[in-house]
Amino acid sequence: MKPLTLPVFGLLLLTPVMIALGQVLFKLTSGRLTAQAGTPFYTVAFNPIFLLALAIYGAATLLWIHVLKTVPLSYAYSFMALTFVLVPLMAALFLKEPLTIKYAIGACLIIAGLFIVQS
Repeated sequence: MKPLTLPVFGLLLLTPVMIALGQVLFKLTSGRLTAQAGTPFYTVAFNPIFLLALAIYGAATLLWIHVLKTVPLSYAYSFMALTFVLVPLMAALFLKEPLTIKYAIGACLIIAGLFIVQS
């Protein structure tokens, strides 16, 4: 495999960030829904936060396809493990969800694993 260019490496990092942000927006969407039976589907489908989450997911997918034109899937996909680090961080930042020492240890192991796989 050829060495990665800086723009491609940036896209490899940006894609999991966008996926994680989409997850936080989906969670925000869920908090704005009523739990009543028979709630019309369009109350979710036209929710601006939900639409933003879908747009971010769509853009992330397009970036991912662009990355896969030049990077082997087996190499690129390991970067998706960053979502397991980023989603809890963003949830703590935006949703005030707690982080635990177990999370910190797990996040360190994931990042170490990413370095090992990429070396």
